[in-house]
Amino acid sequence: MPEQAWYKDWFNSTFYHKLYFDRDEQEAEAFIKKLVQHLQPAPGSRMLDVACGKGRHSKTLASMGYTVTGIDISADSIAYARQFENDHLDFFVHDMRLPFYANYFDLVFNFFTSFGYFKTRREHDDAIRTIAQSLKKGGRLVIDYLNVHYAEERLVHREEKEIDGTHYSIHRWDDETHFYKKITVSDVTLKEPLVYTEKVAKFSLGDFTDMLSFQGLQVQEVFGDYDFNSYDVRKTARLIIVAEK
Repeated sequence: MPEQAWYKDWFNSTFYHKLYFDRDEQEAEAFIKKLVQHLQPAPGSRMLDVACGKGRHSKTLASMGYTVTGIDISADSIAYARQFENDHLDFFVHDMRLPFYANYFDLVFNFFTSFGYFKTRREHDDAIRTIAQSLKKGGRLVIDYLNVHYAEERLVHREEKEIDGTHYSIHRWDDETHFYKKITVSDVTLKEPLVYTEKVAKFSLGDFTDMLSFQGLQVQEVFGDYDFNSYDVRKTARLIIVAEK
């Protein structure tokens, strides 16, 4: 079973989207609408969706009257998303570590732990710098990340999933700095199973506060779930940060 280079190949895979995204469009849309209601952006605000995938969040934001740009490293995802482009919505293949516009956006979003998978801290700092530079003064960033401490205590080491005839065998483990998830994909269309190993950094609220402040972004609010309940280091599954430039 060949081991694939994880995020570029995995994010381009139809099996990735089938595993994570295909069944929760309504949940994603509900979260976006709650988030917009909370943030109260000005009409016509310019928004950047970093690591937008196939554009599900971007589409919802654009449908609410905002001007939205989605970027993602996955060429296949962006090719799919471009069918939804209109006067208020566009998509680009782009690596978040590299500069993208400057002082342009009112809001930047990074959803669904679409961060933390680069090899070095410097690369993550580069991504935060890209985001900071893309924001106007007074612009806001929302990062939706896993809560490291919650995930550590509830790590499910073995899991089997069957989705639309595709079998996923999932093995999870962690060390001091990262979470790992080895996913073996079996499907009748494959000559042999595919194997991907996800690797996500254990960034805490303190880590994000440091990275953001270094790039001129100050944390304003922190939530622990998609209903915007308060963050609790032990009890809430998510770490949702709102920061301002």
